[in-house]
Amino acid sequence: MSRRSSAGARTIPTFARRIPSHRAFNERAAINAPIQGSAADIIRRAMVKIEPALSEAEASRPRMLLQVHDELIFEVEDAEVERTIPIIVSVMENAAMPALDMRVPLKVDARAAMNWDEAH
Repeated sequence: MSRRSSAGARTIPTFARRIPSHRAFNERAAINAPIQGSAADIIRRAMVKIEPALSEAEASRPRMLLQVHDELIFEVEDAEVERTIPIIVSVMENAAMPALDMRVPLKVDARAAMNWDEAH
């Protein structure tokens, strides 16, 4: 027997396990699935909204290169970094709107560096 998480996106094996560590793992997975799914939806919304926002601001065409979990990596001309970061941060922090009015605001941390490793 298995159960669906509340988000309906992931099947969780039955909770009626005799081995406590298996049961605990399944409980954590059931709690985590809707959270991860929601985070994935929000980052996708941000990715869709960023290009129009940058175009509207007439930014010199920064390029979104990569998504890594909840991070987006861009290539931006040095002269445009200071102007581009606030646009990206704003779009990402408000990506869930208007579909979802979040009680806890999203906060985005953005850094400019020559490579991904230096940005961390």
